[in-house]
Amino acid sequence: MAFPVQDVMTEIRKRVVGQDAMIERLLIGLLTGGHVLLEGVPGLAKTLTVRTLADVLHASFSRIQFTPDLLPADVVGTMIFDQQHQAFTVRHGPIFAQIVLADEVNRAPAKVQSALLEAMQEHQVTIGGTTYALPEPFLVLATQNPIESEGTYPLPEAQLDRFLLKVRVDYPDRPEEREVLLRMSVPDQNIPVQRLAEPKQVLAAREQIGAVHLDPRLVDYIIDLVRATRQPAAVGLANLESMIAFGASPRASIALAQTARAHAFLRGREYVTPEDVQTLAADVMRHRLVLTFDAEAEGLDADAVLQQILASVPVP
Repeated sequence: MAFPVQDVMTEIRKRVVGQDAMIERLLIGLLTGGHVLLEGVPGLAKTLTVRTLADVLHASFSRIQFTPDLLPADVVGTMIFDQQHQAFTVRHGPIFAQIVLADEVNRAPAKVQSALLEAMQEHQVTIGGTTYALPEPFLVLATQNPIESEGTYPLPEAQLDRFLLKVRVDYPDRPEEREVLLRMSVPDQNIPVQRLAEPKQVLAAREQIGAVHLDPRLVDYIIDLVRATRQPAAVGLANLESMIAFGASPRASIALAQTARAHAFLRGREYVTPEDVQTLAADVMRHRLVLTFDAEAEGLDADAVLQQILASVPVP
């Protein structure tokens, strides 16, 4: 049975007003097996969207509230001594779910963030010297608040690189906010959603996405975009040489190809277009660029750099 893309998006919209770009990115992450980092101020329906996605997919869901006093064992699990049987038993942590919401992930110290690395990369965790596989499909959706710095631990570049996409969630427009008010201002409002898909359909859709045609010219276009973040002078952007400390790695090229295929799949196409690549380029690379102090002094962020690169690299 094919994965009902449009039906799933329509069902999620019953609870979530607007935020179509965020919903689409979450589905792209799910259908490519890549994790997603959501960045936005509180109150933009990030948690609601993730929980609704799990409900619609009939997938197991777990929410972990990251705090400064969180321990690795609180995430992955630990060994518990059973006095009755005089033996240690394994208690699995909340990471053992198909969709895991890591809420305010930058509030936990580095030791806890590192515990997440093996799970995100290898889809397994180690407890007491024994390795346990995580359920498939496995997806980590993390959120972070961009406006607070007190009590936060910035994610290291190595962990940021584990996220397929970093999505910036914006405010709704006026009509959307009015609709949010009308829907959510009723006490104890609970909008039901139908379970339209099974996890096995997600795994089948991943195989279909792998078959989406990617023209060799678009392969070269993806490589040129990523390499331009390392050598901007090669595309006539010598002014960016002093702004970029480290460009995107080859992992960004792989991610951009995967997400472009998934974007085409969501649009019902069996081939990738340059628009698919351009639509996902910022989400794939904004967290993989390390800018210099010169860029910060000039008020230049990763998105502004990527806009210049997208405008300068020739489109096939």
